[in-house]
Amino acid sequence: MLDIQNLTKRYGDFTALRGVSFSARGGEIFGLLGPNGAGKTTLLRTLATLLRPTSGTALVGGLDVQREPEAVRRRLGVVNGGMGLPARLTGREVLRSFAGFYDLPPERTEQRIAELDQLLELGRTLDTRTGDYSTGMKQKVVIARAVIHSPAVLVLDEAASGLDIFARRTLLDFVNSSRAPNRLTLYSTHVMSEAEEVCDRVAILHGGQLIALDTIPAILERTGQRTLERAFFELIRGADARAS
Repeated sequence: MLDIQNLTKRYGDFTALRGVSFSARGGEIFGLLGPNGAGKTTLLRTLATLLRPTSGTALVGGLDVQREPEAVRRRLGVVNGGMGLPARLTGREVLRSFAGFYDLPPERTEQRIAELDQLLELGRTLDTRTGDYSTGMKQKVVIARAVIHSPAVLVLDEAASGLDIFARRTLLDFVNSSRAPNRLTLYSTHVMSEAEEVCDRVAILHGGQLIALDTIPAILERTGQRTLERAFFELIRGADARAS
């Protein structure tokens, strides 16, 4: 579902990604972890065809992000913590509008809205103007908008940022319930407890390099730590020591 080989991205003299390689398959919830400046956002923007890599390749569902960007975008759903919504539209109108971008027929669109209403507990958000939403209500509709077309690859970049405990629980339950053989979910977060709950494997980036890639139990065993957060810091310290 995802194949990244020797991906490098430079901005002038600064290298944001340094030959990153990994693959992920359908059915996985794949975590992307790292401190600020690690290269996570650059990697995700490259996969979303918003940035062109300096070198290397990235395939989404077998499609090259550089050669077939439009086809890649049709297979993607993207959510980050800062996405907005048109204030004058209701949630239902937003979802219908985006379904139209993907050529979903009206009957299928209404079916998907009903499914997402149940999964994300959209309730009154569907018929309320988005300008009156709380942060949690807004993020639920942003997520529903991203998956209205049942994308093969769902990218969640700090999707729980700013959510209260109830909206965060709904998000994590949705991530777990959306696991399917023909879907890959990329889950990027700073909150290690979220990764521990939902991710099958995690990749840890630091300084633009991949420093660990494995299941969480394997990473805990490798570092001798009891929690992913402690293992994360152990791996970061080790990478810094090797670089110095």
